[in-house]
Amino acid sequence: MKRLTIPLAPIALLPALLGLALFRVYPIVLAVFESLFSTFRGERLFVGFENYILLLTDNGFWQSLWVTLWFNLIINPLQVALALLLALMFVQKVPFIGIFRFLFLIPIGVSLPVAVIIWRIMLLPDGLLNGFLGALGLPPLRFLTSPELALYSIIAIATWKGISYWMIFIIGGLQNISPEIHEAARLEGASSWQRLWLVTLPLLKPTLLFVLVADVTINFLLFAPIFMLTNGGPRNSTNVLMYEAYKSGFVFGDMGRAMAIVVILVALLLVIVGLQFWLLSGRRQGAAS
Repeated sequence: MKRLTIPLAPIALLPALLGLALFRVYPIVLAVFESLFSTFRGERLFVGFENYILLLTDNGFWQSLWVTLWFNLIINPLQVALALLLALMFVQKVPFIGIFRFLFLIPIGVSLPVAVIIWRIMLLPDGLLNGFLGALGLPPLRFLTSPELALYSIIAIATWKGISYWMIFIIGGLQNISPEIHEAARLEGASSWQRLWLVTLPLLKPTLLFVLVADVTINFLLFAPIFMLTNGGPRNSTNVLMYEAYKSGFVFGDMGRAMAIVVILVALLLVIVGLQFWLLSGRRQGAAS
């Protein structure tokens, strides 16, 4: 008698696939569809690719694209490097490390809106940070109202909030490395720096790749701190593409332009993530050999 086999894998994956289709694929398809329309005097008109063509000659779009790329060029390496450094410190067995571990984990327990409000108070002209500068005899800085400082203030806040979260993943990767490997390297005479560079980092590569890709994805779509602190200003110095899309759709009512910006942002993100996988996953070396 032939036994009936039930394909368990597709059944187990079905809820996740449905969630992916509903919350990821459908919004992207809807954004592409809506980007082909425009609104004129309250009437919705099909305009094809006109929204994309207009963006190519839109100085505001190019300025937002530049701010987005510059923002990510700084914040992503900074967050991954600091998260790696904190993770390496976290797993050390030194006196008072418990206090440092508690301090490292505080940002995870603070919600993003609360963190933004706290930092806003600290960065005011008469706030805590300017109080420290005054105690050192330095003039106050306009952290959130200066075009030269506002973007870097956002980077500092997002980094403070994000690195503890990424640190947790890297700690998991570090704990998967067998202590015998480090012991063998130490017996071979490898210094601490050589063990880090030649043993730890290569074995940590899959974890770092995941952290980098996830970090880039989140930071390209970052919106809340900019909305709550600067509204894209001063002088558009923090006007990233996500905020430009928000302004187009919900402030100026041009949903077609907003959707076109979102589609371009997602396409740009897919290209960058694909390049990261190709460069860091080892396939490039495999293809070359």
